[in-house]
Amino acid sequence: MSLLVVGLSHRSAPVGLLERAALTGHQPSRLLHAAAAATPVAEAALLNTCNRIELYADVDKFHAGVAELSTLLAEHSGVALDELTAHLYVHYEDRAVHHLFSVACGLDSMVVGEGQILGQLRDALHLAQDQHTAARGLNELFQQALRVGKRAHSETAIDKAGQTLVTFGLEQIAAVAGPVAERRALVVGAGSMSSLAAATLAREGVAELVIANRTQKKAERLAEQLGGRAVPFDEVGTALAEADVVISCTGAAGIVLTAEDLALAAEKRSAFAGPLSVLDLAMPRDVDPAAHVLPGVHLVDLETLATAAQHADSGALDVDAVRRIVGEEVDAFGAAQRAAAITPTVVALRAMATELVTAELERLDGRLPELDTRTRAEIQQTVRRVVDKLLHQPTVRVKQLAGEPGGASYAEALRELFDLDPMAVEAVSTTRMIS
Repeated sequence: MSLLVVGLSHRSAPVGLLERAALTGHQPSRLLHAAAAATPVAEAALLNTCNRIELYADVDKFHAGVAELSTLLAEHSGVALDELTAHLYVHYEDRAVHHLFSVACGLDSMVVGEGQILGQLRDALHLAQDQHTAARGLNELFQQALRVGKRAHSETAIDKAGQTLVTFGLEQIAAVAGPVAERRALVVGAGSMSSLAAATLAREGVAELVIANRTQKKAERLAEQLGGRAVPFDEVGTALAEADVVISCTGAAGIVLTAEDLALAAEKRSAFAGPLSVLDLAMPRDVDPAAHVLPGVHLVDLETLATAAQHADSGALDVDAVRRIVGEEVDAFGAAQRAAAITPTVVALRAMATELVTAELERLDGRLPELDTRTRAEIQQTVRRVVDKLLHQPTVRVKQLAGEPGGASYAEALRELFDLDPMAVEAVSTTRMIS
């Protein structure tokens, strides 16, 4: 597998561009299918979160793959290719694996060490599996990335702070308005991020938890689980005026909470102490950025969090230890892939040897038809044993050598020395890919 990653994230692009490029609705599936159908691509997966869009693909040509995936990202995000290109990053082969493993460990997250990325990686894998765009190569890669992420969290203190985007956002709110405990909270949305937000607020001990969602039943189900109450989505305006803290993450394509909504809510609750604190975790954003300058409103959005994250201290989170784990796992994965790549050649060699032995034994039967059954069986067993012993040590050794950098050359040497039929090797490779 020749892995290629083309993407953009909070590290390479401003939040405004990420918002314009955000994929919603059916766009992720359409982009994934388009990528998998591209000429240089054999398999594809898409990691699409609130602060990153990354295409992972097994390609047969690097430059053609980069051009194709970049063009598709531009077409499906609606951002012009010339503008998008300046913010795209590209990783290939071992560097691409290193990037994915780093992402899985939370090293590339806005909040270093956050564990939610593992769920997002799992969702990316499930989407590729459901859409039949991932075969054996990407399945194995993403499964290993999930294991590496779990290892980092279990063996180091990378998640010692226990932070997610939600807790990091609430930390920014608390710096201005104080802790959320004993305050009234409203969550707009009932998806995975909103559910995490609601659970976090409940754990922090808010006095009241209200949930609003376009699908009322989802809001009611989440509210029941957390001891809160649900309100119809068209009553959000009233709920805003009664809240001290608002967290919004709906996945909508446009603004959900306008500056006018928040100004009216702030005016209605003017008798309450402190500002109306609003945390917008959606991409594209749910809350009108004009709310940043409204009196009585304190808005924290992904742009705010990105700035704060740049100054956050991650020195106590075992970052260096996690980087060492990532390095070890990348080396191990590469060695395993190189060793596996030689297997079709070894299988083809043994198949050729078996055919030769069978042909020679049939010729012997023709020349010596008078041999009794016992003698014939002993000769067959002896010949096969000799061939197996002759091939055993070279094939074991070549698999070991193939695990080292440059190991592909040993497979080439075997094919040349034994004049193996390329079609036979390809047939084994195809069988392994679809198994």
